[in-house]
Amino acid sequence: MSTIAAQHITGSTAWSGAPSAAVVFGAAIGAVALSQLMVRSGRRIGLATGYAVGVGGAFVSTIAVVVASLPLLMIGTLLIGFGNASNQLSRYVAADLFPAARRASALGLVVWGATVGAVIGPNLAAPAGKLATMIGLPELSGAYLVPVVFVGAATILTLLALWPDPYALADDGARHDRPDAERSTPATLAAVFARPNVPIAVIALVTVQVVMVLIMTMTPLHMTAHGHDLGAVGVVISGHTLGMFGLSPLSGRLTDRLGSVAVILAGMAVTALASVLSAVAPPDGGFLLFLALFLLGYGWNLGYVAGSALLTQGLSLAERTRLQGLTDGLIWSSAAAASLGSGVVVAAASYATLGLLGAALVVVPTILVIGRRRAVREHLAA
Repeated sequence: MSTIAAQHITGSTAWSGAPSAAVVFGAAIGAVALSQLMVRSGRRIGLATGYAVGVGGAFVSTIAVVVASLPLLMIGTLLIGFGNASNQLSRYVAADLFPAARRASALGLVVWGATVGAVIGPNLAAPAGKLATMIGLPELSGAYLVPVVFVGAATILTLLALWPDPYALADDGARHDRPDAERSTPATLAAVFARPNVPIAVIALVTVQVVMVLIMTMTPLHMTAHGHDLGAVGVVISGHTLGMFGLSPLSGRLTDRLGSVAVILAGMAVTALASVLSAVAPPDGGFLLFLALFLLGYGWNLGYVAGSALLTQGLSLAERTRLQGLTDGLIWSSAAAASLGSGVVVAAASYATLGLLGAALVVVPTILVIGRRRAVREHLAA
């Protein structure tokens, strides 16, 4: 809806993607800032703060639509990104509450919850627009009333119901002595990245994010350019969304049973296969393109769940909290770059080239993961 609102405000498509980029940029900033706040004040305060900032951004965006101000809309959507950052970091909060052997399952269940929002959320835009007009606001402002309600509820529930703070309940195997001492333990970035599991987890998370966004962003445009209607586009993107979120519990169980590195490699293999399928799918789409986008989503999910789980192992609470925020910042920054770069590639070459590029981007990270898998196994077993 931000894309539509920007076009409505400016009367041009030139700036229509700017608010969406602002949301991603806000999520990147929010992930780093909120993780630092969590180290000092606990998970509950960190999550609630991100949600509250997101609600504030929704209010600012509503005002921006009313007064037709693109700069104000950019500020509002950037603040909405903080709410998204809290939403993403919540997967690590769930993982903290379980021993290492079950963390991936807990994490996968939280990621699966996004399926509900992905399906219900877009369908609330129309009734929210009608509600907005009933109270004298522009129809497009109604979309921003939705996060006011739901993210506002998340803020209140987090503050009132997330007791005690998850840090106090975190798995003992991840703690040194006590939570307060651990949260104050300094950990240099170089020292943390020297542990074999950390670079592997970060590489996996960034790789699957870049390739997924690179191809997914241009798929609707590719389909409409070859005569598909919005209904067909919706079916393909729904399949992609199902692959991204719907099978998360399965990804979590596989990670707990087979190990993070094995599932990361499977995720990269599925992502590469999906990229090639998207490149060779005929322009008229059909089942092959649907399958490619579904596998693209599930390859991302395998890498995302397994990579996130690997990022919770062999680290103190302070170390992994800081690192999780930094990694999510890298994920969202790379997503913004991939989104912008995908259009350049298609304009200069073709959608098929984009698919082949996605497959090529997986090769080097896969080699790195294979080369270090033994070191990761020995480090985590020590």
